Parts: sequence; structure tokens; C-alpha cells
Amino acid sequence: MTVLDGDPGAIDSGLTPLRAARARADEAVAPRPLFTDPYSQMFVDADGSDGMPPSAWVTDYVAARTKWFDDFLLTASSAGVSQVVILGSGLDARAFRLPWLSDTVIFEVEQRELLDFKQGVLNRAGAEPAARHVPVGCDVRDDWPRALTAAGFRADEPTAWAVEGLLPRLPTDLQEQLLGSIDLYSARGSRIGVEVGSDGPDHDCWLCARLWETNTTTTADLLQRYHRALPADVDDPSTRSVFLDGRKL
Repeated sequence: MTVLDGDPGAIDSGLTPLRAARARADEAVAPRPLFTDPYSQMFVDADGSDGMPPSAWVTDYVAARTKWFDDFLLTASSAGVSQVVILGSGLDARAFRLPWLSDTVIFEVEQRELLDFKQGVLNRAGAEPAARHVPVGCDVRDDWPRALTAAGFRADEPTAWAVEGLLPRLPTDLQEQLLGSIDLYSARGSRIGVEVGSDGPDHDCWLCARLWETNTTTTADLLQRYHRALPADVDDPSTRSVFLDGRKL
């Protein structure tokens, strides 16, 4: 197993970083794609393994999830939040493919091996980030707040936190620890966008108790919003995902 294969013990281990990249690459060349992504196919090609191609359902799900997080981050940016932290970014390249405002700084926290692979592909392609991009090589199960602060993160400034596809892979205690660190390092006016499992801890209630104003969107509602179908016969942990966004009051 490599870092591209993901964690074989995870609840959604079928949706590895590489398989998610393949789904985004498929969506990017669809007749009416939900987003623009010239880089995912580069990551797939650079890996060179055939692997298991994503099903139509997985592509629809990854496309809708990607679009939701894109919109969340750009909405936060347009509201004046210029500090962004992406926890567990996988093989997505939002720092390079989204139209960021020029004063934005994007901290990308991910395992060093995965960051190095991704940056190597982007360097060979001559890609340039659309804003200041700061990779932070640290596993989210380690002391990532210290690594983030050492990289220049400012806890006294509002932050947009994006946590895509990560929490459902973690045990309950680590989920609570991660959200606790986000809350601790969030100034007033910070935003959070996170994918959670509907059958897991009540993170919505947890955040509300700590003065976060939140909204939730189910997978079914998200797919309907983007005119994608949720197959009735799909038994996949992703179908139980809830997308939660909030603002610290």
C-alpha cells in the first residue's frame, strides 16, 4: 500500500485519493462538468496504475462533493476571509484551479509523501498557484496545529477550514480532537466546511454549543441540487454523508 491507496481500514477505503482524482478527471471532461480541473488526470497518469475505475455513482458523488467545497471556499473568500486551511487535501489542487483573490494564503495539510507527489506533477506541468500556497507536510493524526503555526498560520485571523472526506475515516475520539483544534484556532468570523457521517457523532450540535452558526446538507439533497441521481441500490458509506458549513460568531 502507498499513500495514494489511502487507509485500508477506513470506513470509505474504496474512495482512495487516487480513485477520487480519477472521478474528478472523469467529471472534468463530461459534457456539463460541475467544475474545471485540468490537473486530476495528470495525477492519474503520473501514478501509472490502472486500479479500479470509479463507477458512475462514485463520479457523481465526488463531483457534487467537490463542487460543494469549491463553493464553500469561494463564498468564504468573497466574504473577506483570506486565510484558508485545507485538512487532508488528498490529490485535489484547489490552490491551483480556483480563482482566488490575490491576498489569499492557502495552507494545505497532508502527508508529506502525498504532497511531494502532487507538487512534483504540478511542477512538471509548469502549474502556478492562483494565490500564496503553503504545503504543510503533517498527518492529521499528529500535531498538525503546531506544524501549521510553524508554517505561518495566524490564529488571530479568520480562517476558512475545509475538511473533505476526512472525518468519516477517523475514529470518534480523533474526530472530536480535530474539531476541537479547529475551534481553538478559529478567530471570530471563521468558516468551516466539513463532510461528516450521518451515523456518527453529532458534530452540528457540538459546533453550535461552541458558538458556530451552522447549516447541513445531506448527500441526497446535494445530488438533487446538481441534478445527479442517488441510486436506490447503492450501499456505500458516502450515501450517509452530511455536509456541514458554519461560521463562528
